[in-house]
Amino acid sequence: MMVGVLLAAGASTRMGRPKALAKIGPESFIAHGIRNLWCACDTVVVVLGKDAAAIRRRTEEEFVRLVGTGCFDEELHAAHRHKAQKLEVHFVVNRAWRKGMYSSARAGLAKALRFGPEAVMVLPVDHPAVKPATVHSLATVMAQALRASRTSKVRVGFSYALVPRFRGRRGHPLALSAALARAVAKDAAARDLSDAVRRSARLVGYLDVRDAGITRNVNRPGD
Repeated sequence: MMVGVLLAAGASTRMGRPKALAKIGPESFIAHGIRNLWCACDTVVVVLGKDAAAIRRRTEEEFVRLVGTGCFDEELHAAHRHKAQKLEVHFVVNRAWRKGMYSSARAGLAKALRFGPEAVMVLPVDHPAVKPATVHSLATVMAQALRASRTSKVRVGFSYALVPRFRGRRGHPLALSAALARAVAKDAAARDLSDAVRRSARLVGYLDVRDAGITRNVNRPGD
């Protein structure tokens, strides 16, 4: 099982309003991110910070509307393919959100690991243009890497990161084995998520994708 972590705790100062509630087409960034992660993840943990209560309320209202349109059929079919019986969202509030994205990543990973996943996928909410196919490809390659471990003991301790790359540029989401996710969640000394991965990963793989969205972080209106 894979669990997704959507990072949506920032102040959105350059956007001028909560980035999570900005729109890509008819949907908010946060709804779009959850649905993208559902392509491969049974459960998505959403990390909120500033304006957490308001963003959660607006997100829940949006999902009520979306459920009414019957638009989740594709996600449910994908869930059945990876043997999930249901799709879930869990919210966690990072009280230390002012410390930056890495503090939110650690909070999200700690929550995600409670579900006992084999791997965790981490996506910032400001990457709404990531393609569902990219999420699916990352999950597929991560699962193949884990299955290649000789024994279950080796698999449990396999500290592996998989990073998407578009024309030589690295991006998001990151896929982390459970062992690496645990190490990152405990690492209070790293400068950021990339630094934590470098410090603890025994192996980092790169997956070349045809998806410019992995490198496009939307920080201002019109980006």
